[in-house]
Amino acid sequence: MIEAQGLSKVYGSTTAVDGVTFTVRPGVVTGFLGPNGAGKSTTMRMIMGLDRPSGGSVTVNGRPYVRHRSPLTEVGALLEARAVHPGRTARAHLRALAATHGLADRRVDEVVELTGLGSVARKRVGGFSLGMGQRLGIAVALLGDPRTLVLDEPVNGLDPEGVLWVRHLARRLAAEGRTVFLSSHLMTEMALTADHVIVIGRGRILADAPVRDVVEAVSRRAVTVRTPGPSVLRSALEHAGATITVPDLVHDGTLEVTGLDAAAVGEIALTAGVALHELTPVASTLEDAYLELTADAVEYRTDDLAAAGSISPTTTTGDQP
Repeated sequence: MIEAQGLSKVYGSTTAVDGVTFTVRPGVVTGFLGPNGAGKSTTMRMIMGLDRPSGGSVTVNGRPYVRHRSPLTEVGALLEARAVHPGRTARAHLRALAATHGLADRRVDEVVELTGLGSVARKRVGGFSLGMGQRLGIAVALLGDPRTLVLDEPVNGLDPEGVLWVRHLARRLAAEGRTVFLSSHLMTEMALTADHVIVIGRGRILADAPVRDVVEAVSRRAVTVRTPGPSVLRSALEHAGATITVPDLVHDGTLEVTGLDAAAVGEIALTAGVALHELTPVASTLEDAYLELTADAVEYRTDDLAAAGSISPTTTTGDQP
């Protein structure tokens, strides 16, 4: 378990993490989301004892990370996969870490097999692809068979098979009762992997809830409808209180309807005598929820995002140097 209480980090005049409080529980995969500069990496570094908090506290399995007698067996972390001497082989790197923590060589063999490094374990790390470097970083995190995993962007650089492997690994580790805390910029993958999410923006917690609850909290009722009589249907729907938008660059009679569900849209179309070629409820996604939650916390806002939703085309600065 990871517990943060009023955790803060200040760099000069910049507050990177601003009094956050959260609990990452065992048995579930908890995703950690936020824009660049939101404070994610700083928070993870404080969890791992790499940065000293300016205020508050954070513990892993009941103690600050640095007070564990054998940290590698308590918490495994992937924060910077390339932080390995390029002249070492993957096996030599893992064996050195195992030796310093009193772990048997057979555990090195186990994590090499588990992470798919068998064919490259005796090759120098300097020649590794980004994906293989990620696998080595995950192998290091798993080396001590820890109760808690902290993984920063674990699927970065992995091919689709590797992404699927990380998803299944995270869920299996959680099913074993371990604490799994991971960050990712891939919202679709996070929606498939995480049970619970913590969203941070400008150093503050914006959401801390199960994925389903986060999505439903910002869910909008929308229906996509396509008809050969869009003008007639639009008038009837607006008369019933719906809000209608026409998707950009679409001229085939497609309308997006908010304020009414699909059944109501279908009944109104029938009454108006309008044929329907499509009637599709539009479900909100974790990406939709994330964009709405962090709309005021992104480093750079673009015209494309502004056109897609409620984000105005302005530029803001991040909260972390």
